[in-house]
Amino acid sequence: MRVKNLSGFGGILRRPRRLLRMTNCLNLLTLNFQLSTAPVKIGILAVQGDYEAHARMLERLDADYVLVRTPEDAAQVDAMILPGGESTTMLKFLKEEGLEASLRALDARGASFFGTCAGAILLAREVRAPAQDSLGFADLTITRNAYGRQLASEVRSAPSKLKAEPLEMVFIRAPWIDEVGPGVEVLACEGGRPVLVRDGRILIATFHPELTSDTTVHEYFLKLAAAASAANPDESGPTPHPPHVSNDSPESRSSSPARTAAQSSPIPRH
Repeated sequence: MRVKNLSGFGGILRRPRRLLRMTNCLNLLTLNFQLSTAPVKIGILAVQGDYEAHARMLERLDADYVLVRTPEDAAQVDAMILPGGESTTMLKFLKEEGLEASLRALDARGASFFGTCAGAILLAREVRAPAQDSLGFADLTITRNAYGRQLASEVRSAPSKLKAEPLEMVFIRAPWIDEVGPGVEVLACEGGRPVLVRDGRILIATFHPELTSDTTVHEYFLKLAAAASAANPDESGPTPHPPHVSNDSPESRSSSPARTAAQSSPIPRH
């Protein structure tokens, strides 16, 4: 259901540092979706925000999960969900409670991350309006609260790569993805802008799939997490990205030179 037309916002992204310029996101979309799956334990950052909605979604999928509030919790998991909420509050907690180091260690192990709304902001390489620190695991630039105040929140639907039917999307003070790196795959667009993207083992949604009845996005993440876990069975060893997803075959994406350079480190790590 579309309750507000955002066509006036436009869909052209800037292109500094070889970032991808996209004039028509829908040209990038296909409907192929197949990744291997295996049992993994998913962590849900349970500091603030709608983490309980993610937990209910995982329960529907019979997925093993733990609510993460301490570094000890984070050490138990194979992948992590960063939910919607208030990104500055969440980031402050991560720093003060030692969880930021735990998440960076999890990333260094090659684990998958899924960020929704505020979680997407935490994972982005660069945050604007205003600028703030982030974990920086995903090669994209994001603008906070770009869709307006909470009263302007709305439900929409749009096509995606994940299934033939449109995805229902709940936007609540949602950010915009302004720029994406050359290796970032767009999985869904709405209003000419990417709203669901994947950078290797990192999944980003500017909307809230956990607030709908559709399990599609979470199913995709579970398969992505399983692929990353299978690619990194030895946590003390090298941590490459899992096999990349392509428009023709989600398991056999060929890497361009630009993506190969970003594969082991999608952003500069300091």
